[in-house]
Amino acid sequence: MAVDELQAIIQRCQILEEADFKGEDFNLFQVAGQKCLEDGYASELLEVIQNEKNKVIIRNMGWNLLSPLVRCIFMYKQEDDKREHCLKILDQLAQLCYPKELFLGLLEEIEQTSPEQVCQTVMLLLQPLQTVLLKLQNKKAYSVGISLAMIMNQLTPLPVPYTKQQIQEDKLGLCQCCNAVVHFAKPFVNEVVKNMERLSEDNEMELKEELLKFCMKSLKYPLLTAQLEQLEGIEEHPFRHFAAEIVDILWAMRELIPLMFLHRKGKSLHWENQEFADIEKENSEDSLACLSYLMFVQHFGIDCFPLVF
Repeated sequence: MAVDELQAIIQRCQILEEADFKGEDFNLFQVAGQKCLEDGYASELLEVIQNEKNKVIIRNMGWNLLSPLVRCIFMYKQEDDKREHCLKILDQLAQLCYPKELFLGLLEEIEQTSPEQVCQTVMLLLQPLQTVLLKLQNKKAYSVGISLAMIMNQLTPLPVPYTKQQIQEDKLGLCQCCNAVVHFAKPFVNEVVKNMERLSEDNEMELKEELLKFCMKSLKYPLLTAQLEQLEGIEEHPFRHFAAEIVDILWAMRELIPLMFLHRKGKSLHWENQEFADIEKENSEDSLACLSYLMFVQHFGIDCFPLVF
């Protein structure tokens, strides 16, 4: 039985030092853990993971369970207890595993998902991804940037719902997903805003640039082609909400005025990071056209300005 196999591996590993774990131990743990999930023993696996004695084992090996775990979460129905146990396992892994390994595992899951399931996968993994990123000290800015870029790249091929019916149905989950991604980015925006006076430090400047890339991408997709007029019967228009959040982020990071007015005078912004300078140049026309439309036609963020143009 899968649970017995897992217990046998756990007992053997409990007496080992962290440095003594071998590749074979990782493989056996992964196979047994996966079998537990597939055979419906999610609650037993959860007990193993929550057991304090197994902390070191889970910290090292737990990330291996990510792939079968995601598969099982989508297999079970919403109200199924087994699904609830799987979600708790996912939360535990985010708390217990080494952040670097789990981070790479989460990105891999997002990268490998199918277009039909990409929004559901992203929404499922945003919370653990945020937990892991907040723990990272080294390369945090780079890791936040690569996460947001990966998510937006995976969303970009999806058609943007346009009619009232399409927006209400939100068949692929894009409307919901975009707003979940903005919520995911909030703690990192808050960090930049809090440390605004110290932005001369490389780390903080990098994080700000990564968040700016995300805003510029969001202006190009989905906002450039999204329906942004108020729609009767839709109280909380998802793309209007998303647009307002993106404008708020730009304002909070003190980039709304430079983006709107330095560009309008034909000046180019100076970026520390050459890669961002290239991306910004390539996409800025579409993104800035969208930003102008949001502000001067739809009046998002217009109250931030003394209206003397």
